[in-house]
Amino acid sequence: MSQPGRGVSPRLQRLVIALATLAAVLLTARLGVWQLNRAGEKNALQAAIDRQARQPVLTALPPQPAELAASQHRRVELTGRWSAAHTVYLDNRQMFGRPGFYVVTPLLLPDGRALLVQRGWLPRDPRERAQLREVPTPQGDVRVAGRIAPPPARLFEFDAAEAGRIRQNLDVGAFARETGLRLLPLSVLQTAPADDDGLQRAWPVPDSGVGRNYGYAFQWFGLSALVVFLYVWFQFIQPRRR
Repeated sequence: MSQPGRGVSPRLQRLVIALATLAAVLLTARLGVWQLNRAGEKNALQAAIDRQARQPVLTALPPQPAELAASQHRRVELTGRWSAAHTVYLDNRQMFGRPGFYVVTPLLLPDGRALLVQRGWLPRDPRERAQLREVPTPQGDVRVAGRIAPPPARLFEFDAAEAGRIRQNLDVGAFARETGLRLLPLSVLQTAPADDDGLQRAWPVPDSGVGRNYGYAFQWFGLSALVVFLYVWFQFIQPRRR
């Protein structure tokens, strides 16, 4: 008669350990492959951005929304008029490791549309945050060179309903309702000034983060190999050494 409370058989133990090891290896290997796929997607996206940057310079924005969306990251040289009264200073933006503002002014296009131009960076007054240096904004027609980009990036904020010249973020739809302008859902990073306005334009290069994906993939594959090594060591090598 078998006694109650006896443990499972060694064969069943080995089977359970083998199944657990197989599940761990498959899971970690699958996560490694997923990270490699993510890296491939980011490389493809960066290649598409590079192709866009090599396209001929646009001198006018396309009228159709689909064509407009397809023009992301293209170089542009646009003619229009500054809407200086609606200039906004986006706070807590860094350049050269220093805090400051991104100066954003709508550009009125000849067809009646408008778009936000991120004109450049202005350092913050270290003694008085609200002390702003006026940026020269010429009247009349100007020619702005830059590249098409998404609207200004959003930062964390406690109060989303900001107004005034200094703001943390700028929502295109809300700003269009506030100003009455026909703002397009994009912006232009100005790269060449039409005049000496004293703004810095060392715009940060977007980081695709592909290096992190390769690093994570290496870690997952390394963990998968470690699981296999431990299984072989404790199930085969160590018993034979005994």
